[in-house]
Amino acid sequence: MTAATRTRLLSLEGWRALGEDTESRAELQEGVLFVSPRPSSKHSLALSRLWSILDAAAPNVYAVREEVDVVIDPRTLATVRVPDVVVLREGAVEPYAAADVLLAVEVLSPGTRRVDLVMKRSEYADAGIPRYWIIDLESSSLESLVLTETGYESTTTGGPFSATEPFEVTVDLDRLT
Repeated sequence: MTAATRTRLLSLEGWRALGEDTESRAELQEGVLFVSPRPSSKHSLALSRLWSILDAAAPNVYAVREEVDVVIDPRTLATVRVPDVVVLREGAVEPYAAADVLLAVEVLSPGTRRVDLVMKRSEYADAGIPRYWIIDLESSSLESLVLTETGYESTTTGGPFSATEPFEVTVDLDRLT
């Protein structure tokens, strides 16, 4: 994917035409391309460990993926996000739609903190993603957001976190780093 300066907003087709860039991380927000550096090694280690925990606990009908494109809004001013980890429903195929996502997880980084806490929370809720976890490695906490009729309901915990949906799993936050 090219990080060149663009003077026009991108459609979903324009986004796909950019191709892949392994040196940076790119997301599309309402047609605007945002490029950020790849995550730190601490962040990457936490993602790998979290993926392993979720993948081991997930029934075979679910797919657990790291850093895949999820089309949040396919309209002309498209939004494509790259959650750190997702749990996808049975039969989901690329390109993944928000409706395919049962759980999105973000591990906070200094450069993406505001986007993860504010923008993605709003976008994921609007897109109907039923569960969103935000992990803060610095405070060793996990905020679990569950979608209700009025938006996300939030619960924050430290130490081991146990969930029953989309499947039973326990994540020991201290073991992610």
